[in-house]
Amino acid sequence: MSEGGKRVMEVEDFGKLKGCPWPDFWAGAGNADAQAAVETARAGGTAKFKGAANTAKGNSRYWDVQVSPIFGEDGKPSHILSISRDITELAEFQEQQKVLTAELQHRIKNSLAMVSAIANQTIRGDDMEAARKAFTARLMTLSHAHDILVQTSWVSAPIKDVIEGALAPHRSGKGRIKVSGPELLLQPKPALAIALAVHELATNAAKYGALSNEDGDVTVVWETNGSADQSGFQFDWIEKMLIPRHT
Repeated sequence: MSEGGKRVMEVEDFGKLKGCPWPDFWAGAGNADAQAAVETARAGGTAKFKGAANTAKGNSRYWDVQVSPIFGEDGKPSHILSISRDITELAEFQEQQKVLTAELQHRIKNSLAMVSAIANQTIRGDDMEAARKAFTARLMTLSHAHDILVQTSWVSAPIKDVIEGALAPHRSGKGRIKVSGPELLLQPKPALAIALAVHELATNAAKYGALSNEDGDVTVVWETNGSADQSGFQFDWIEKMLIPRHT
């Protein structure tokens, strides 16, 4: 073992390793790959493989290995040279990329399914201009919720930020919408669902309910409850409006 090999393998006393079968350093499929590489080199060929092997100190590493023959004067392999390159960081990065790619594909599918549901809910009847405006408004709500989730790398979103984002287009600056509740982090799917639900409630209130006149108001309240074994969530949308008396 070269001095460089001792450094990357964290070997302090080579005497403890001398004489050990080289393929035994590799675990699982790597052991079979190492044995096959040795046989290839014995036959005069060069073999490459990648596999996991612990250092002498027991630290896990992932290696890119090339095994080559060294030919003697008779033209036959007399020694075998193994060159191992530590690619642990690269392997970890690639594995992380696979996980992130799979997660991204999952989220894209969920988002597309939600957009499809929005389209089916919106594009009805003959008034295409109204449908276009409603569809755009719903997509903007979905986009805002996405922006909140991006800030936490799609881990969670504060419920108040989600609700306030959905309510923003309907606020008049007159304090007619009041929002209160404990701090709560939502997972991505319920965050998007709540954003769209609040948007629909606010849109209906602006058309037909408490926000359709100058006197009504809306109160949004949520709370968590439940036992030690079960968690609960309660969400209330309360509209109050004056009903004119007829004489």
